Amino acid sequence: MVTPSGVVVLTDRRLAAGPLVEVVRAAVRGGAAWVVLRDKDLPYGERSALAAELRTVAPVIVAGPDPLGGNAVHLSAVDNRPPGVDLVGRSWHGFEQLSDEDYVTVSPIFPSASKPGYGPALGAARAAELAGERPWLALGGVDSAERAAECVRAGAAGVAVMGAIMRAEDPERTTRMLVEAVAP
Repeated sequence: MVTPSGVVVLTDRRLAAGPLVEVVRAAVRGGAAWVVLRDKDLPYGERSALAAELRTVAPVIVAGPDPLGGNAVHLSAVDNRPPGVDLVGRSWHGFEQLSDEDYVTVSPIFPSASKPGYGPALGAARAAELAGERPWLALGGVDSAERAAECVRAGAAGVAVMGAIMRAEDPERTTRMLVEAVAP
């Protein structure tokens, strides 16, 4: 099973500095290898169409239990695993019981501009302790090369980034900077 690593882009069309698919394309040109489709408020048909369009750009993990025609989902720690999916990620904060995930996002690592007041921030070292041996992505406030590198040095397989890429004037350059910071 291949699990997400490197720089994983989380979508938010409301934060995006341009059309969402174009921002994601730029991030992929910058080296992002995976996309997590959030935008859960879209009507089903629009969200499904968006998932299909994003799949032409990069592998897509759909946030929520419906993979929208794909085979990868990202769930809360307590959601049931849907049948027929090959890859399951879970949002995890270190205390929920887990058993069937392929990877987790641990958050918040740093204070987050996208979710102010969400926390407390764990820091990379504490997140690594919580994750233990399971593959994990650092999420929350990863908005600089220094922060991204700190997470990978602590043991993260990669970083999951929303705000820093979605808001970027140049998402390709921002992503490239993060990719270089997490490269082995």
